[in-house]
Amino acid sequence: MPNHPDLAILACYAHPDDEQGITGTLRRCVEQGIRTGILCATRGEVGEIADPALATPETLGVVREQELRRAADVIGVSDVFFLDYRDSGMIGTPENADKSNWINADEQEAVGRMVKIIRAYKPTVLVTFDETGGYGHPDHLAICRRTTTAFHAANDPAQYPEAGAPFKVSRLFYASFGRSMLAKMGEYFAANNLPVPFPDVDPSTMGMPDELITNRVNAESYLDLKRRSLSEHKTQMNPNSPMTKLPDEVWRPLRVTESFALVAGEPFPPDADPSDLFAGLR
Repeated sequence: MPNHPDLAILACYAHPDDEQGITGTLRRCVEQGIRTGILCATRGEVGEIADPALATPETLGVVREQELRRAADVIGVSDVFFLDYRDSGMIGTPENADKSNWINADEQEAVGRMVKIIRAYKPTVLVTFDETGGYGHPDHLAICRRTTTAFHAANDPAQYPEAGAPFKVSRLFYASFGRSMLAKMGEYFAANNLPVPFPDVDPSTMGMPDELITNRVNAESYLDLKRRSLSEHKTQMNPNSPMTKLPDEVWRPLRVTESFALVAGEPFPPDADPSDLFAGLR
């Protein structure tokens, strides 16, 4: 097994289970001896509770933190960081107004917390949601924006001097499903008269435009591991969700291909392996 302790990846997301879109890539990094971490802005305090036996609204944040840690354990990730903000809820919900939540956080303070972790962990690569947040969730939009700001601020000695010595992250990637793939999923829902998962979102704005994707990782060999990791997020596994109605031929492509867009940092060398986010950095 190759070992690259000088390399590291930090996946920056808003809620426990957001990391599930790239668990194959994270496992691949673990197997290559690359330090692999997950940063989570909130504990998903206002998410679903699929079974009332699993949690209450008062305990959901604590339960979801443990779900994330178990899901991370499945893929071999032990480095998990929380920013300790509150889940903001879906757009337009009463939870949006809570002053302690992620979207209402002071921008300077929120980025500063991220910079402190980045400077201490020293990731070679940062990954976060794309600019659509996948489906427009306000917390997803905020983690994308703030991760991007932190990527640049971490190497600026004039910013956040109290957060440690400056550190240059080599590459920033946005990760999301390709828009054409999500369009096919939408076509299946329509053809089978099934309710769509996000009825208030224009499907043409969901996911990442295919032309922006620079890197694709084939995670087929990790499908069983990905299922096991996902299954640890038990509170979010609503058996009545439209996603549970997808047959394997629709669901499988969504899980097999993990798509990324390089948005800042070191360009790839000519003829680089497009499945290797660290190409040219070893």
